Amino acid sequence: MSLTRTLARWLLGAALVFAGTAHLTFARDEFVAQVPSWLPLPVDVTVVASGIVEIALGLALAILRRRRVAVGWIVAAFFVAIFPGNIEQFVRGTDAFGLDTDLARGIRLLFQPLLVIWALWSTGAWRAWRERRTRGR
Repeated sequence: MSLTRTLARWLLGAALVFAGTAHLTFARDEFVAQVPSWLPLPVDVTVVASGIVEIALGLALAILRRRRVAVGWIVAAFFVAIFPGNIEQFVRGTDAFGLDTDLARGIRLLFQPLLVIWALWSTGAWRAWRERRTRGR
């Protein structure tokens, strides 16, 4: 694993720990704005649970070196799972995190796939998948 990938993995892990901590403390209202209205769980439970998951995933990225490929897939799946919240914020036109225009909320939607790619690249998950496919031929 290259130093660049390792640093990218740690940076993503730190960002997840920060975001998870924000869910539980100072930015709780901002995260409430992203909970889809169709979700059958109470909004606060969703915000707290997703915050705890983000902290756990961030720590896993930093600590679980031998399981980094699996963690990469799990983190990527998490980013896909929370994408409906970003869509909900865009569709409802809810202001949060300084995203106070449709353009700003729309641009944010474009960054979610980059987070998925970041998780897969920085953990070597993408490379491991490609290598398995190549060996299977």
